[in-house]
Amino acid sequence: MIKAKLRDTLVKLRKNNSKKKINLNPSRIYSYLYKKKYNLNIIGGYYPTNYEIEDLKILNFFFKKGSTISLPKIKKKNQMEFYKWHKNEPLFINKYGIPEPGGNYRVYPDLIFVPLVAFDKKLNRLGYGGGFYDRYIQKISKIKKIVKVGLAFSFQKLKTIPINKHDKKLDIIITEKDIT
Repeated sequence: MIKAKLRDTLVKLRKNNSKKKINLNPSRIYSYLYKKKYNLNIIGGYYPTNYEIEDLKILNFFFKKGSTISLPKIKKKNQMEFYKWHKNEPLFINKYGIPEPGGNYRVYPDLIFVPLVAFDKKLNRLGYGGGFYDRYIQKISKIKKIVKVGLAFSFQKLKTIPINKHDKKLDIIITEKDIT
């Protein structure tokens, strides 16, 4: 119940601030992650909806630097997988109204950009409540090391996020003001 109220409040706040068109600097993000020596071969992104941080320009920048880009697809039993995608390829609307790639080339990202509703200083993330990213992170962590990067507006930071045993922490959170 607490998480649901937080989600409603913060999604409304994000909508009200969306007209400000806050963009993150793709070059700054790339440089930071490159200097940290993260594997940037395969990048997982998301198609921004519901006033989320725009990551498509960031993904395009990484593509120009040689990264393979992927977006998630929702599969059977609400499982999420990432599929290779290029900005000139068509997207198809899934049952949640979110565009996803049409191709069948599944990849396992080295780094994923994760949308979020809120976050705290301990790198906890409040998502939409479906558990898609938490389940995916749990699954892929058994296959390979993955870096989880939250993209958010600075006003989405809360003192603490209520968490449960299924919630997965992020490794980095990037806002228009800071990288933590």
